[in-house]
Amino acid sequence: MDGDDCSFPPDSSDGHSQRGSVASSATLSRAQDVLVYLCGDSAVHLTVEGLGSVSVQELGRSVREALHIPETAQDAFALWLSSPLLELQLKARHQPYKLCRQWQDLLYRFTEASEEDISQDEPCLQYRRNVYYPKSKELQIEDEGVLRLLYEEARGNILMGRYPCDPEHWTTLGALSLTIDEGTGLDGQQLTTTIRGKKLSSFLPVHVAMGSGGLLSTLRGKSSRQTGLEQNLLEEYRKISSPAGNSPEPTQLLHQYLNTCHNLPYYGCAFFGGEIDKPVQGILQRAKRKAVNVGICLEGVYVMDVKEKHVLLGLHFNELSWDHSYPEEQGDSHILWLEFDGEEDGTPVNKLLKIYSKQAELMSGFIEFCVELRSASEGGAAAEMDGEVGAHQQPGGQDGNNKNGRGGRRGMLRRQSSVVCSRVHSLNTISYVDNGKEIKRLKPKRAASFFTRQVSAATYSAATYSAVQVAENLEQG
Repeated sequence: MDGDDCSFPPDSSDGHSQRGSVASSATLSRAQDVLVYLCGDSAVHLTVEGLGSVSVQELGRSVREALHIPETAQDAFALWLSSPLLELQLKARHQPYKLCRQWQDLLYRFTEASEEDISQDEPCLQYRRNVYYPKSKELQIEDEGVLRLLYEEARGNILMGRYPCDPEHWTTLGALSLTIDEGTGLDGQQLTTTIRGKKLSSFLPVHVAMGSGGLLSTLRGKSSRQTGLEQNLLEEYRKISSPAGNSPEPTQLLHQYLNTCHNLPYYGCAFFGGEIDKPVQGILQRAKRKAVNVGICLEGVYVMDVKEKHVLLGLHFNELSWDHSYPEEQGDSHILWLEFDGEEDGTPVNKLLKIYSKQAELMSGFIEFCVELRSASEGGAAAEMDGEVGAHQQPGGQDGNNKNGRGGRRGMLRRQSSVVCSRVHSLNTISYVDNGKEIKRLKPKRAASFFTRQVSAATYSAATYSAVQVAENLEQG
């Protein structure tokens, strides 16, 4: 989450501040020790004067100097305030000390955490990947120190299941981690000893290494399952090790790890917590919700099942419209609405997914900012492409004035077994079309967009939805 996407509460510098662990103003005038944590098990130790007013820009400069980050890669990282309850990427103008004083206010505003959890939560300052840094630029980095920082963060996200991936991906990534950490000269026995000494969860996602299922199935199959996972790692490790005995360079291995992660569309996302409705299985069943992670990056939005570790919905920005709504009554939720093309019994429809989250406003603002960044960087090229398309007959005989097509119907999102692919069939969505008078469910005529917030035509070559008048009696399902 980006710190600029919200209006922070005013700083409480009087005696009623909730932050009992923060230094007094008298202490702040002297030099203070500050720890800036890196992904992994290390930290940068800084001595800072005027801690109460030091900015992210100043602090970031000190961290870059301590880590010897080259100027060409200085935009690859940003300072974050992070805790188990909330993550904030900070802007250059922010002052970390003041945000720490406001941390409890931010938790009350943007999380569902209990009062006890909020009172005990303490943020740490982290130096992590900048969510706005393009993957294309990352591929050009050659500095080993920078690559290792990116590797450690990506590896942590793989191991904790934040980046869902298929067996072929996590086996390759695990073997690469093993090679990066231990080198290429280990024989089978040494490898087995190393893997068992560090545990499989040091190389494979925790949910893979630990397995799932009941106690009995775990007891029966744990040994044979772990042996199989170890064997797969060993085989992949041998493929990475050169048969000619020429060990690959560390930068080559780090690039290979990051390039593999780049195949995951949500690599580099900022993540937000939320819930969605579960599909109702029967008339008497009460509506339930499931926890999801919402990843947002420069390419699009990805909704992931927290428990099952797979993607439920992945959309590029030109494939969706969005908005957020505030609670209207006590007990209502903040909602992020995502609208995309779908089909019901062969009928093209618009689908609406509701994501319940106190961070809905942040997500909406973040989507808008990412779209603006893409528009600024790609607008010229997209406009040129629009001109070329306009000079010829449009594909499929589509009329350029067709308000419903975004340049024609896109292919349907396919159901696949890969954890990376969308599972639209498992979502509880609202489906609707437009009958010319008011929006209703599943009418024959294709609807225009329910929302006015969408990617502009200047950003992408395809035309976007037109806005429609929303009827007051729209079912909210």
